[in-house]
Amino acid sequence: MNKKAIVLLSGGLDSTTVLAIARAKNFDCYTMSFDYGQRHGSELAQAEKIAQLYGSIEHKVFKIDLAAFGGSALTDEAIDVPEELNAGIPITYVPARNTVFLSLALAWAEVLELSDIFIGVNAIDYSGYPDCRPEFISAFESMANLATKSAVEGEQLNIHSPLISMTKAEILKEGTRLGVDYAHTVSCYQADENGRACGKCDSCHLRKQGFLQANLRDVTRYQ
Repeated sequence: MNKKAIVLLSGGLDSTTVLAIARAKNFDCYTMSFDYGQRHGSELAQAEKIAQLYGSIEHKVFKIDLAAFGGSALTDEAIDVPEELNAGIPITYVPARNTVFLSLALAWAEVLELSDIFIGVNAIDYSGYPDCRPEFISAFESMANLATKSAVEGEQLNIHSPLISMTKAEILKEGTRLGVDYAHTVSCYQADENGRACGKCDSCHLRKQGFLQANLRDVTRYQ
């Protein structure tokens, strides 16, 4: 019998690849997205479609209001999304986002009595976010195994981050090998209501560069 796992699914390139990887490793997957006050909801619509396409056992969309805190161009309409790649941690960083997401996934994992969670963080072709680093994933996994009833009773929890040391081109090649259709994914920070990308934000720059370096046709839908 296949093991079960939760996959955090944003509807973007990375998380969709992670879902394909988890499926290829013979995990039966539950998928989890977050309506956290981000600028657009088109990625959530795509996540639901992708979950159906990949046979998710159950797809949940959790609503949390990180926009109440502000502090990020992704949740505060008063802050412009930058259209150039800059050094340092960009204004698109959402404070504590992955910590909150993984904590909610951890709660659901306990209820479902499963011990594997997949997340699409990446420490190579990423925007400098501190919660996308191996140190963060390792620390969260250690915390989870101290904080949960299931772990205390002997069921070790595992946080899988299979993309963490891959370039965007490597991610695209692996996903393509596994049959991912990236036309279904939305990565843009300011996509329109139909999921079409701006082609200008740092996420779009990284995605374009990945397709180019992987020698693959860019199937992104642009505005």
